[in-house]
Amino acid sequence: MSKRYRLAVILAVIAVCAVFLSSTVRWYFLTSPEDKQLALSSREQIKQYASRTAASDLQKLTMAARKGEAVPSNLDFLVKEAKKINKREKAKNPENWDAASLARVFSDPQEALEAIEGNYRERLFALKDLQKNAVQLGLDLSGGLSIILRADLDAYAEKLGRSLTDADRDAAMAQALEVLNSRIDRFGLTEPVIRRQGADQIYVEIPGTADPERINSIIMGKGGLAIHMVDTDATNAFFSYYNTHLGTTFNDDGTLTDPSIIPEGTMVLGVYTKDRYGLDEQRTKRDAWVVVKKEIALDGNHIKNATATRDNIDGKPEVSFELDSEGAEIFYTLTSSNIGKPLATVLDDKVRSVATIQSAIRDAGRLTGFSVDESNNIALILRSAALPVELEVASQQSIGPSLGADTINQGLWALIGGLAVVMVFMLVFYKISGINAVVAQVLNIFIMFSVLSAFNFTLTLPSIAGFILTIGMAVDANVIIFERMKEELRLGKGRKDAVDMGFNRAFWAVMDANITTFIAALFLSQLGSGPIQGFAVSLAIGVFSSVFTALFVSRLIFDFGSDVLKSRTLSVSWRIK
Repeated sequence: MSKRYRLAVILAVIAVCAVFLSSTVRWYFLTSPEDKQLALSSREQIKQYASRTAASDLQKLTMAARKGEAVPSNLDFLVKEAKKINKREKAKNPENWDAASLARVFSDPQEALEAIEGNYRERLFALKDLQKNAVQLGLDLSGGLSIILRADLDAYAEKLGRSLTDADRDAAMAQALEVLNSRIDRFGLTEPVIRRQGADQIYVEIPGTADPERINSIIMGKGGLAIHMVDTDATNAFFSYYNTHLGTTFNDDGTLTDPSIIPEGTMVLGVYTKDRYGLDEQRTKRDAWVVVKKEIALDGNHIKNATATRDNIDGKPEVSFELDSEGAEIFYTLTSSNIGKPLATVLDDKVRSVATIQSAIRDAGRLTGFSVDESNNIALILRSAALPVELEVASQQSIGPSLGADTINQGLWALIGGLAVVMVFMLVFYKISGINAVVAQVLNIFIMFSVLSAFNFTLTLPSIAGFILTIGMAVDANVIIFERMKEELRLGKGRKDAVDMGFNRAFWAVMDANITTFIAALFLSQLGSGPIQGFAVSLAIGVFSSVFTALFVSRLIFDFGSDVLKSRTLSVSWRIK
């Protein structure tokens, strides 16, 4: 391989790694602690912050306009929005934009309020996405969520229609643990701790700054999405009553004040959609409520497979599902006998969509009315099966690092210290050639962290230990190569021949050592879990990066000295001149 080609490959690798690492650098080093705290808030908290701050900013803009002052610096983005409005309305822009001219363009305060709130919303959601793409810190470095779930075994016994034996309890808890492990693994949450605690509790520990709302939707989702038939006549009668009794139709707890306004065997449910923050928002006016049959037409437990897709016509998110044999017969009977009638998709007592049956459907169907994230969550929950017992949150808390901030500092200092000691050894023992090894080691660390960032791996204390071990192991390749060079120099060969023979004859020795290490890391990653798996993953990444830097990068540096700098001597030993 030519030197120019090798240089191009190395530069390409460095550029790709820099792109992968950019999210991590931006999140941990270029994002302020205040913005981090806001971005890690729940969507409900972000909504409250954005609306509250936008109202305050609008008031400041109004006061500045009355006083003839300049636009507040944090509202400069409104000038761009105002120019768009003038362009749309074919109005002339003022020579100088001040608060008064801006207020004239935004004659409707609500329009200005929505623009300001939208700016906060987009910025914080962008920071949320940035955090998801950065290297995640494990529970021992950054804390996380600690949740204790309690299984409702009494309800499970009532469902079975008999008292539970010890075997029944153990089987139900074991199945619940299996389902939770499957769900959390499929949702991409790394290195969780899930174990049984006592007779009816499950302890869940999830590292990092996970979104509590998303975690709860994963853990508590029963997979019991159901389809109910809509009673159209009852819905029309309900709205006739509702329009004349707006304030008295429902009690404070959401139940009907007069249950007789709907037929027996039916219930009124709200129809919900997602707002701009991804939160449930009930529709307004005519389609805010729907009356459905209490009897479940199709239970979601009959769904054997589900996939998040998009509609071929309008591109909206949907969930395509396949039914088991029993569910297929039920659904076929339902749809064939109710063509032209509406049915409702109900999740957590909320109507997500209402569709009219166009034809008989047997073994597959689609659910609509979801956002992209929600459709992915629902598909995954349905695929991971229903929980055998209902779980309720007994306690939930965000916990700090188990070893504190000092652990992070000590781990970093251990990494830097190990790298420094190795560098000093190589420089002292192998003279100028040691610089070659130092450059390879620095690039090695850079590549390893970029791979962590690219695949969203979780960085834990054992992972740092794996990196430190990799530093020591990576320099072995340089030692083997340098010692082979020494032998060639003792035989009287020149710099170029010594470099060529050193790399060629050391190649398989280096590869054998790293292949056996990689096999060990592979077995650890497959058979181990938690900290052991984190250590194995970092070790495996280090094997690949160290081989690349030792055999590819280091060789190019030596060739650069020989062919470009025209060096005729090889400084690799104090005893050989």
